[in-house]
Amino acid sequence: MARHLAAVIMALQLAASTALAAPPQYANSLILQRADAHIYKHTDGYYYFTASVPEYDRIILRRATSIQGLASAAETVIWRKHASGEMGAHIWAPEIHFIGGKWYIYFAAGASNDIWRIRMYALESSSANPLTGAWTEKGRISSGLDSFSLDATTFEHNGQRYMLWAQSNPDSNVYIAKMSSPTTLSGAAVLLTKPEYTWETQGYRVNEGPAVLKKNGKIFVTYSASKTDDRYCLGMLTASESSDLLNPASWKKSAVPVLVSNVNTSQYGPGHNSFTVSEDGQSDLLVYHARNYKAISGDPLYDPNRHTRVQKIYWNEDGTPNFGIPLADGATPFRFKSYNQPSHVIRHWEFRGKLETNVTNLADSQFRLVPGLAASGAVSFESANYPGYYLRHKNFEVWVEKSDGSTSFKNDASFYQRAGLADSGGLSFESYNYPGRYLRHSNFLLYVQAVSTATDRADATFIAD
Repeated sequence: MARHLAAVIMALQLAASTALAAPPQYANSLILQRADAHIYKHTDGYYYFTASVPEYDRIILRRATSIQGLASAAETVIWRKHASGEMGAHIWAPEIHFIGGKWYIYFAAGASNDIWRIRMYALESSSANPLTGAWTEKGRISSGLDSFSLDATTFEHNGQRYMLWAQSNPDSNVYIAKMSSPTTLSGAAVLLTKPEYTWETQGYRVNEGPAVLKKNGKIFVTYSASKTDDRYCLGMLTASESSDLLNPASWKKSAVPVLVSNVNTSQYGPGHNSFTVSEDGQSDLLVYHARNYKAISGDPLYDPNRHTRVQKIYWNEDGTPNFGIPLADGATPFRFKSYNQPSHVIRHWEFRGKLETNVTNLADSQFRLVPGLAASGAVSFESANYPGYYLRHKNFEVWVEKSDGSTSFKNDASFYQRAGLADSGGLSFESYNYPGRYLRHSNFLLYVQAVSTATDRADATFIAD
């Protein structure tokens, strides 16, 4: 299945090779049975990947020159749990960082004789290639609070390095502190968020798994909340980059989760994310795990099927990230921007196809380009938030409707992808069953119409985003 998805993605990317700044596209799930995924893009041209394995007994690394390449990259075990004592159980949530010319992996571990005595630890390597080099244990990272602690991450801001982590006190809260070295905290731990909203207290009272994204003059910290079943979700904190990051008042907490389970896409319990960037450096990417089923037998912590996933982050007009929904398995979708109304994108509203700006319900404006329902040489637009629904024309108006499997539906929902009529670097879409008619906007609604003027051609040209 993974090989088939990769082939589909390659074919679509080749078909769209003339598009202006073609966006990244990946196949989900990216890596099976790897939870708490962390992907780090290094200056050597490689992406480095680590994650929790279902056995919770080792730390693994992969590397590849592309994110999709991580799916098939060889996996190396660089460290195993101790046979006894500390670091002898529950090896959780490793992260890899490059700091001051050395590699560091932060992880959590229990003791062999007390598996729930979870604490934070670090490994260090000075080798250029961390998959083949030696690793040194740097011991426990002390937060000043001797209690259940895990999910350490680190970031630098204005010349100062910080650590974020989760710790029980008595709920699982997220803390921040300055660092005096890559393995030493300095100063008191500052509480950033604790579980207080209903969506943070389902099953367990949990805030954990912090991750940092810096953009648009702001610092965003996502975190995971609630039990690790289908109620697991992402919350977010926001601070100005010019604020005192150790002052809790600098941080604003979103009152609603920013990524939750989605029945339509069959993705449950999205959480414990990290951030990376696309191969061309132009797109911010969300990396997270989820299951593709809801019902779990036994403790969800020991269900192995939390899979690594990746999708593009879009940005709202106010400069905040929009994560959308956990996307369905398969190739990730695009947005399609209007060539002559570049702030507007194709979206569906009450299932009518139209152009609109600042679409905060992101998935309404995301469509997966799939092989044409009527012909393999054509393409069809499948809705991201309603899989099985497609853009189709009906009386030459464009709607999003569920495929009924009929020949007429397949024909109406198929288009030939052409070089942009107004700009060959863009894309235009000619109706499969009405040659000479193209997908175009008029008064911000979508139609399939004949084009003749320069305005018509511009209205029928789009840019994949």
